[in-house]
Amino acid sequence: MSKPTILVTGAGGQIGTVLTESLRKRYGRDQVIATDIRPDSHPDGIFEQLDIMNQERLTQLIQDYKITQIYHLVAILSANGEKNPLRTWQINMDSLFNVLEAARNHKIDRIFFPSSIAIYGPNAPAFNTPQFSYLDPTTVYGISKVAAENWCNYYFSKYGLDIRSLRYPGIISYQSQAGGGTTDYAVDIFHEALDKGSFSCFLSQHTKLPMIYMEDAVRATMELMECPSEQIKIRTSYNLAGLSFTPEEIAGEIKKHIPDFTIQYNPDFRQAIADSWPASIDDSSARKDWGWKPAFDLEKMTSEMLIQLKNKRQVT
Repeated sequence: MSKPTILVTGAGGQIGTVLTESLRKRYGRDQVIATDIRPDSHPDGIFEQLDIMNQERLTQLIQDYKITQIYHLVAILSANGEKNPLRTWQINMDSLFNVLEAARNHKIDRIFFPSSIAIYGPNAPAFNTPQFSYLDPTTVYGISKVAAENWCNYYFSKYGLDIRSLRYPGIISYQSQAGGGTTDYAVDIFHEALDKGSFSCFLSQHTKLPMIYMEDAVRATMELMECPSEQIKIRTSYNLAGLSFTPEEIAGEIKKHIPDFTIQYNPDFRQAIADSWPASIDDSSARKDWGWKPAFDLEKMTSEMLIQLKNKRQVT
């Protein structure tokens, strides 16, 4: 496959910030066009302001830059989505349709669409949730992701669009702040530990959720997109796992580095969302089909997060 020309939507978000830079390192800075509704979200490379709801503007950028791949990262996440469900549905679904139709009309080679563990609900097995399971999400974000997975499969089956997807667990990163998800505590806890020495958690101490370190998430995304088409057996979305832990467990790991760190538990509306999600994920299909394997466990991730955040504070 020749070097792709890539358009990233939502490039200023938690995933987009890191993935865009990784793509530029892999394929070349001028081969990756970052877009976001917020101006100057990626000042160190080609950036175009884009409201993804504007179909004409999206089409124009595809034509102007001769785009061959799209990474569509725009979405309103779980916790923020519950504040305005109808708006969340509109943005999450209409933005996807804009991308799918543009890709179909302009013969885009490959598309990446991120799904989420939010597709699962209370009737899915809580532990080692299988690739194929009952889907009854309790948030509009999860509902939109289930619908989107099926639409992606439809466009693959009917139009031959090469669409690939991962069901991300909670993503932990030092590069950027999280964006309104139920798993955000696992990012915020590191900042608060370093800045204040304490943390107030909006989930209970025993709430176990699937997580993944950003480096693993980005690597999984790029490995999936670089995989030969014949190896991609699932066209809805692949389960992806990294590690699973509770707030109490991650707090204990942080205390190994910051002995005086304390945590309080004050569950809010996000507790009900978390209670409907899996505690761990079976990603054996990803491992079998394209060789996925995470590199970070809780101990390694915690150490890396604290080192990187300390370095950032020294620089700033």
